[in-house]
Amino acid sequence: MQLQVDGTDAVELAYVPPTDWQPIRKRPRKPKSIKAKKAELAKQRKRLKAAGVRRFYGAQSPRLRPRQNRIGSAAARRDARALSRMRHSNAWLW
Repeated sequence: MQLQVDGTDAVELAYVPPTDWQPIRKRPRKPKSIKAKKAELAKQRKRLKAAGVRRFYGAQSPRLRPRQNRIGSAAARRDARALSRMRHSNAWLW
């Protein structure tokens, strides 16, 4: 293949794939057998059911939030309230 500088007999260098070639993303996947499909769905049902059971029993648990967390949030609320009062007052801080 010879290219000339002036472009008179220049050959196009574009890649032309073979006609039977297809990119992988467009190639049709091998269809699953009915048995494989049913097995996959059964596995998914089992997984979702287990998650539902975990969620249900998690909500039933009588565990309270830690006391320390409640104390901390109460203090934070108090601080926020005090700051809010200061912000809305016309007091000037020197």
